[in-house]
Amino acid sequence: MSIDNTTNNTSFDQLNLHPSILRAIEESGYTNATPIQAQAIPEVMAGHDLMASAQTGTGKTAAFTLPALNLLATPHPVKSRGPRILVLVPTRELAAQVNEAARKYGKFIRARTVSIVGGMPYPLQNKLLSQPIDILVATPGRLIDHMERGRIDMSRLQMLILDEADRMLDMGFMPDIEHICAALPAERQNLLFSATFEQSIVRVAQQILKNPKRIEIAAQTQKHENIEQRLHYVDDMAHKNKLLEHLLIDPEVNQTIIFTSTKRHADVLADDLYAAGHRTAALHGDMTQGARNRTLTKLRHGDVKVLVATDVAARGIDVAGISHVINYDLPKQAEDYVHRIGRTGRAGNTGIAISFASNADRHQVRKIEQFTGQRLEPSVIAGLEPKRSAPRNDGPNRGNRSGERQRSFGDRNNRSGGNRHEHQRRDRTSNDRTFGDRAFGDRAPSDRAPNSRPSGERSFGDRPANAYPGSRPNNNGFKSRQDAPRDGNRDRNGFNSRPAESRHSEGRRGEQRTEQRGARTRSEGFGAAKRHDGDRAPRRPRQFA
Repeated sequence: MSIDNTTNNTSFDQLNLHPSILRAIEESGYTNATPIQAQAIPEVMAGHDLMASAQTGTGKTAAFTLPALNLLATPHPVKSRGPRILVLVPTRELAAQVNEAARKYGKFIRARTVSIVGGMPYPLQNKLLSQPIDILVATPGRLIDHMERGRIDMSRLQMLILDEADRMLDMGFMPDIEHICAALPAERQNLLFSATFEQSIVRVAQQILKNPKRIEIAAQTQKHENIEQRLHYVDDMAHKNKLLEHLLIDPEVNQTIIFTSTKRHADVLADDLYAAGHRTAALHGDMTQGARNRTLTKLRHGDVKVLVATDVAARGIDVAGISHVINYDLPKQAEDYVHRIGRTGRAGNTGIAISFASNADRHQVRKIEQFTGQRLEPSVIAGLEPKRSAPRNDGPNRGNRSGERQRSFGDRNNRSGGNRHEHQRRDRTSNDRTFGDRAFGDRAPSDRAPNSRPSGERSFGDRPANAYPGSRPNNNGFKSRQDAPRDGNRDRNGFNSRPAESRHSEGRRGEQRTEQRGARTRSEGFGAAKRHDGDRAPRRPRQFA
C-alpha cells in the first residue's frame, strides 16, 4: 500500500501498545504516530512479516522499535541469555541511534539492549554478550565474528529487523546477511526497512521474508518545507572555498555539517578549516569507534561547530543544533541528498541546506530535482558571483541529454585543486591518526620547534615525509623513478635516462619550479595548495583565503 504522509491523526493510544511503552512515549513528548508508524506497528503486532519504504526523518526507527518492545513486554518461556530481537544496521552511527531509541522507549519494561559494532574492543563486547540480552543491535561483520566464536545464543530469537537494507546492499553486506540468517531460527518474524523498493531490494525480501505486508511512502511527497534549499554554482575549487568561508562566518550559523565525497577529502578539508580558526572535526569510516564517539559527543555538546563528514558516517546523526548542511561535493546518488539535508531541520526546527555545483554537475542537480520533485533555485552572493553563467534550469521534469560525461570537483581525472587529495594521502591506512578526535586549540605553542610536538599534534603543512610516493629525495638529492610523482611532471624519458650530474641539477631546478607553483597555488585559498618535496622546514599553517 502507498501512504500519504502529509496528514495523520492516529494517536499512540489507538495502537494497543503496552502501557509502560505508552508512558515512555508520552514522557518523550509524542502523542500522534507518523504515517509509517500508524501503518507498520499494527501489522508487526499482528505477527506479519513486513517490508516498508520510508525516507529519513519519517519516524521509521520507532516504527519497528515500538512493536519490538511490545513483544518483549510478554516474558519468553525459554530462559536464555540470547537476544529475542536482532536489528542489523549498516553503520555504527545508525546502531547508536537505534540503541538509544530502544532504551528510551523500553526503560519502563526494563529492556536490556546491547550494541555490537566494529571499532569497539572485543573484551568489552564479550562482557556485554555474557549477560542476558533482549535486543541486540549490530553491524553484520562484527556480529559474524562473535557468532563464529560461539559467544551469542540465537536459539530464542523471535524477530529479525533489517534497517536501511538498501544501504547494506550498496555496502556489500548481502553475503553476511545471508550467512547470519542461515544461523537463526527458521520460525521468526522478519521486518525490512528501505528508502526505496528497487528490484535488488525486492529480491532480498523474497529470500528472507515470508508473505510480507508491503508499506510504501512515496519519496516525492516529502517536501522538507522546514528546510530552505539553496544552490550555488562555482567556477573552480578556489571559488568554492571562498563561498564556504563566507557562509561559515555568518552569525546565523550555529552548527554545520559539510559533506564531502571521500574520506581523504574530509580529512584535508577538516585540516584546512581547523587551521583557518574554525572549531572543526572530521567523521568518516576510517576512524576508530572511540574517535567517532568522542567526535559526536563534542558535536552534541557544542564543542565542535563544523563537522566534515562522508555519507556513510553521517547516517544516524541526530543533533537538534544543526542549523546548516553544506554539500561541498554533490552526492553520487540523489537519495543521499535527502539523507544529507535531513540532518538539519530536525525536532520541528528550521534549517538551511546549501549545495555547491559546477557546470559539469548539472546532470546530478537534475537527478536530485527529479527525485525530490523540487527545483533547486540558483543563489548568488554579491562579490562572489560565478564568472561563468549558471546552466539553464527548467525545473525537475526537464529531459536529460545523453552522451555527456559527468564529473565533480575532486574527480581523479580532474586537473583542478580537488585532485590533490587523491595522491597526497595514498599511503594512509586505517591505523593512521584520524583527525575527527581533536578539539580546537590543542596545538603546541608556536615557539616550539616543529619536531618537538607530540606525534598526535601537527600544523597544516607538516605532512610526514613518507606521506605519498614521490616525497622522499634519495641520497643524491634527486628523485628516483620509484619515488617520482605520478602527476605527469616527470620528464618523458624518465629520471634515469640522463647522467647523474644532469639529473642532480635537473632535480634542483624542478624543486625551484615546484616552489614557484606552490606559491601561486596558495593564493587560491585553503584546500588548493599542494605540499612539495625538498629539505625545507615545514610551512606555517596558511591563512584562510
